[in-house]
Amino acid sequence: MSVVNRREASEMKRLDDQQAALAPAGLPQWRFDAERRAIAREFTFADFTQAFAFMTRIALAAEKRNHHPEWSNVYNRVEITWTTHDAGGLTQLDIESARDCDRVYATMQETQR
Repeated sequence: MSVVNRREASEMKRLDDQQAALAPAGLPQWRFDAERRAIAREFTFADFTQAFAFMTRIALAAEKRNHHPEWSNVYNRVEITWTTHDAGGLTQLDIESARDCDRVYATMQETQR
């Protein structure tokens, strides 16, 4: 197995119940949904344009990673849920994707000040 395939395999391994429940500790504004084995967060922006710009940045990163969120957008709000369906729940890839969302959001908020 190549280094890349080993990394992908470890990212796609479902976190056990304890790991999954503790995952949001490092992601304070994310909530863990035990029933869906997923993490979710709502992001609020100044307007629709900002929300859509955020979604565009996340979509491009998700496409590169080949890991896509469940999400919805209503005007200035974006709700994102990360879970890995192929693994049957939360994986390290979801945690990394959530961190990416937080970084992009923080950067966009900084530029608005």
